[in-house]
Amino acid sequence: MYQTLLFDLDGTLTDSKEGIINCVIYALNYYGITNRSDSFLNQFIGPPLTQSFQQFCGFDEEKAKEAAAKYRERFSTIGLFENRPYEGAVDMLRELKQAGKTIALATSKPEVFMKKIIARYGLAPYIDHPVGATLDDSRSKKSDVILEALRQCGITTEEQKKNCLMIGDRFHDIRGAKETNLDSLGCAWGYAKEGELKEAGATYICETIKEATNFLLSH
Repeated sequence: MYQTLLFDLDGTLTDSKEGIINCVIYALNYYGITNRSDSFLNQFIGPPLTQSFQQFCGFDEEKAKEAAAKYRERFSTIGLFENRPYEGAVDMLRELKQAGKTIALATSKPEVFMKKIIARYGLAPYIDHPVGATLDDSRSKKSDVILEALRQCGITTEEQKKNCLMIGDRFHDIRGAKETNLDSLGCAWGYAKEGELKEAGATYICETIKEATNFLLSH
């Protein structure tokens, strides 16, 4: 059975789309970029922020870091609370905790913001190791966040990793799991495009939080 569970945050435990999109628009306005299509803006939900501005806007690294700082001007006071837990998410964490699972967060969201969010919305009591990215981008890749979460959980060997599962809603969650030799559970209720999780190679896919809860309690 999977004893140690690493959860993504955005699109997995919380619906944070409103805050992320509003803050992306705030940053893009600074550069005079007016693309407001859902397909364009939705790309920013999940991946590391600096990487997203480089990939989706064609910014170089320096400009992408500047854009990320502009995004965080709004996010740090307003955007992080334009958010809500998915229905059943808190119950899922509670049940898993009662079943004796070790629960960590492994999110690309900066840790300083993530901790405020999980405290605000009642997730914090069920999370043993809340791990996020750093504001200076020294830890931003999903695989680096996962490795830090594993370190905090005391997972040091490949044998121990067999009892760990990464749970997330986007391709980079699945890719991060592969890069760190973990199995993965794709969350189809999140922000992934149709077929994205399967194409990324998720070990398992669940359509709803209830389905995921039952799966995690029985595996």
